[in-house]
Amino acid sequence: MIAGFSITSLLLILLAGIGAGFVGYAVGASSLVSYPALLAFGIPPVLANASNTVGVVGTGIGGVMGARKELKGQAVRSITYVVIGAFGGVAGAFLLLKLDPSVFEFAAPVLILLSSLIIAINPRGRMQAKQAAADATAQLKHSEATEATEAAKRATTPTAPHRPPEQLVQPMSQDSWWVWLGVAAVAIYSGYFGAGAGTLALAVLDAAKIGPFHKINALKTLIGTGANISASVVFIIQGAVDWPAAIMLCIGCFIGGYIAPSITRKIPANIMRAAAVIAGIILTIDLGLKTY
Repeated sequence: MIAGFSITSLLLILLAGIGAGFVGYAVGASSLVSYPALLAFGIPPVLANASNTVGVVGTGIGGVMGARKELKGQAVRSITYVVIGAFGGVAGAFLLLKLDPSVFEFAAPVLILLSSLIIAINPRGRMQAKQAAADATAQLKHSEATEATEAAKRATTPTAPHRPPEQLVQPMSQDSWWVWLGVAAVAIYSGYFGAGAGTLALAVLDAAKIGPFHKINALKTLIGTGANISASVVFIIQGAVDWPAAIMLCIGCFIGGYIAPSITRKIPANIMRAAAVIAGIILTIDLGLKTY
């Protein structure tokens, strides 16, 4: 026994952490796995929530390390999101320790369901699909006229292999004002309650047309990482952490978060989007049954 936990229990928490880390990065719903797992081992809700926050820090660290490809060229935005997340996490952590948790417990299912619907509707994706179709039509019309010229150029000039243009994240200067309010609100929510925070962040960034799905999926991890780290500091100072459970969960979340980007980047964005919506709906139902 280690601080009241058997070796088997700690290994099960580790496995739950791996699952939570993967799910947390992939669809932003690590609480589907981690929080119920801690409750199942008899940890009281508030203590479990604080310990879960410490544990899922591993998801963010592992996810960021594994998603270097998605985050390449986004240093300023990445740092900004982590800083906003850190301040929001502190505010949310103090709210958790000082206020009645039922405030966000009642609001959480509604917020998560709304976020899932935003991701499902995906107006940005439909607009991009229409534009892609128009571009393809225009390219087809001009291809016959330019074929001879391109063939001559290839015969006389060495060229690099064709690579499709990389989809970029828009400059921060083009972000709407409400995006920053949304990111800050998600950060506070992450530190306070946390369940479905990744789904909320994903919905905000997706609705704002920040960039391709896989890249905003990596960016949403940064908000939660900053919030969870700062909130964890508050919880640790307040002595509200069950350390054996939090450590094992953190190790597992790191593993799951690290391996997730290399796997999810091979999955089409539409499938990832559908998975995020389904996870959000399941989490909404789960929280709703426990709350109402």
